[in-house]
Amino acid sequence: MLRRLLPRVCQAVQLSKPSVTAIRLNSGSVYEPDYLESLKPKFPQYECLNVQLKGYDYPILESYQRFLHSVAEYLDLDVSDCYALPPQQTQVQRLRPNSTVIEADYKLTTYERNLQLNNVDAPTYPQFLRIAQAALPEGVHLIVAQHTDEYDERRYVPDKDLLDLRAELERMGGPAPQKKK
Repeated sequence: MLRRLLPRVCQAVQLSKPSVTAIRLNSGSVYEPDYLESLKPKFPQYECLNVQLKGYDYPILESYQRFLHSVAEYLDLDVSDCYALPPQQTQVQRLRPNSTVIEADYKLTTYERNLQLNNVDAPTYPQFLRIAQAALPEGVHLIVAQHTDEYDERRYVPDKDLLDLRAELERMGGPAPQKKK
């Protein structure tokens, strides 16, 4: 069967002579230069990602954050910011069985570090995530999420004195009207 088809295919290939046609693909407009298409990224990108690390042991958390920063740089990811948030104190009480008597009292401190990544290529993101999960130390929580304004608001600690002065100003009737010059 193949012997019968092969001569026919060869004849069809010889009969049809290849013709060269030049087609110019425009990027959309006559006035836009062609090199603008080459500046677009090859793959889809995540605009801004927050890698949030939480744990109870500060040296381990700091070391792991440094490791993730070096992995991100090795994978050519744009690390725009690394920062720490103030620690949060939690008090835990252990009670005796069937009573309200406190047996032990613990004060736990939760530390948090953040890494902010910009323009992460879609094929590189799973590789970074697999490495991060494989090297995750015990007791450290890893959360990766898209960046929102909430992360920026939590980052800055409000100035208590300034807030007190604003509250006092509001109690006094608000700011005085400014005179026009």
